[in-house]
This record gives sequence, structure tokens and C-alpha cells, in this order.
Amino acid sequence: MKELRSINKLSPYLVSKIWGGERIAKFKKNQKANFNSPIGESWEISVHPQGPSLLDKIPLNQYISFELLPYLVKFIDTADNLSIQVHPDDQYAMTHENSVGKTECWVILDCLPSGGIYLGIKPGITKASFEKAILNDDNIDQYLNFYEVNKGDFFYVPAGTIHAIGKNVFLCEIQQNSGITYRVWDWKRLGENNLPRQLHVKSALDVIRFEESFNHKKNLMIKNNIFTSSFEVLARHREFEVDFHHFTSDLKFKSHNNNRMNGLICLEGQMSISYENEEVLIEQWDSVLLKPDLIFGVKIRSLNGCKVLWVG
Repeated sequence: MKELRSINKLSPYLVSKIWGGERIAKFKKNQKANFNSPIGESWEISVHPQGPSLLDKIPLNQYISFELLPYLVKFIDTADNLSIQVHPDDQYAMTHENSVGKTECWVILDCLPSGGIYLGIKPGITKASFEKAILNDDNIDQYLNFYEVNKGDFFYVPAGTIHAIGKNVFLCEIQQNSGITYRVWDWKRLGENNLPRQLHVKSALDVIRFEESFNHKKNLMIKNNIFTSSFEVLARHREFEVDFHHFTSDLKFKSHNNNRMNGLICLEGQMSISYENEEVLIEQWDSVLLKPDLIFGVKIRSLNGCKVLWVG
């Protein structure tokens, strides 16, 4: 492994998607590659082999092991609906995919009016009735709860929750370091090769949770407009913890987990991070990693009313 600095400003791995929008291309314009379709995802903090982010133009997984960074942070920008999909839990994923599962959470950064997300099965829908609807080629979105979203809203998406991010939504996603997605339905659209995109109905039916209590909004830990707060605890998962901070002077550094890298994602404003003889300027949409043993001595100063996500 290559040697990390104490403060590590990262460059993202950009992902072309058929449903992608235009926002990521604009704020990451210096790193834009030539894609056949719009950029849908920007993998900001990642050691996943399918898309490691970069440190000094070198893939981050040459510096950091999975154990030090068991989470993945990305920006997602949609011009169209994502497929209706589900992710497996750890047990199913390890048995069938030799991987960890995928629980995730979202912070909404922007959306057009009436933009929203599909999240969880509606009450009364059973596995049998849902499978029948798939076989009948019904419009599957009618069986899911739809939430209109606004800037600053937060949603927790446990593994087993069927979902789809709707069109015209821009968000930050924090998730387990897994790329496993089972597509259930894809709005009857065709892919780039003019053929239907691959579905994974059997696996999806294995892992979708149909219990009403599981799909209730309380289990999704929904928060509205966290940006009006100075501090919010957002998520506590075994492999990632997420807090929101809005600060105008100095932010006291406190590591979430001394065995993991700590990530900071700047959502608004600017900040300066310094430690001993290192100092790094962080601007809107930048992401930085701090070594896990830096419990004391790191100074984080707001230069322009900073809103950040702290992940560890």
C-alpha cells in the first residue's frame, strides 16, 4: 500500500448512465471524460474495484484497504427515473455474491418541483401479488410508496427496501462498499443497444422485504430539510456513520471510528483543514479523507458558511 497523507483531497470516478443528468458534468468539468451518455454518478470516496476514486491520479485502493474504508460516497444526478431495484443484506450477498450487502442513505441536494423517490412497498402488497404483477408486465411503480423530496431531506434505505430515485433529483449517497443491485423493473425502456436492460427478478424477490413495519416511513428514518439545523445525526450503521454539520467558525474534530478513514463532503461553502504542517482548501462538492488516528490536532475552519457531511 502507498503512504497516505493526514489530509487527502480526492478526485472522483465518474460513471456514465443512461438516466444521467447534467449537474455532475458542470461541477466536475475539469475531470469530465468522453462518455456515450450523460454522467449519472460521481464516486467521491471509493475503494471499490469497479470505481475507485483517485488520490494524486492514483486509484485510492492502492492506498487504502477495504477494512479502512468499508463505505462508499457518491453524488447521483438523474434526468430520468432509475430502475426499480433492491439490494441484498449481508447474509444473502455473502452466500450468493461473495460480497457484503448494501444498505444506503440519501441526502437530497437539489430537485425540480414534484421530483421524488420511490421507496418501499405499499401496505397490503404481498410477495405473491407482487410477483404476479411482474409476470403480467404491470407498471410496478404503482405498488411503491412515492415521496416528493426537497433540498435537505434525508432517507435511510436498509438492504431489502425496494426503491428507485426519480427523475430530476440530485443527491449524495452513502452506502456499504458494494455494487450489487437487483433490477426488478425498468419502466419498459430500452438500453443503449436498443434491447431491454437486464432484470434480476428471482434474486430481487428473494431479498425484498414485504413486511408493513419494515416499509413504514419510521424505518426509513426520514428527516426534512436538515440544512436548517446546525447539527444532525443521520445514520448509524456498522460500516458507516453519517452526521450533518452547518458551521460558520471552527468545527471540533472527533473521529467516529478510530479504525476507519473519516470522510468529509463539502455541500456548500468553503473550509480549510489543517494538521501540523498540512493545510488543504475544500470547496463545494469536494471530498476529503482524514486518517483514522487524527482524533486531536486537526483544525477545520469555515471560510464561507460551510455545510458538510461527516462520514466515518
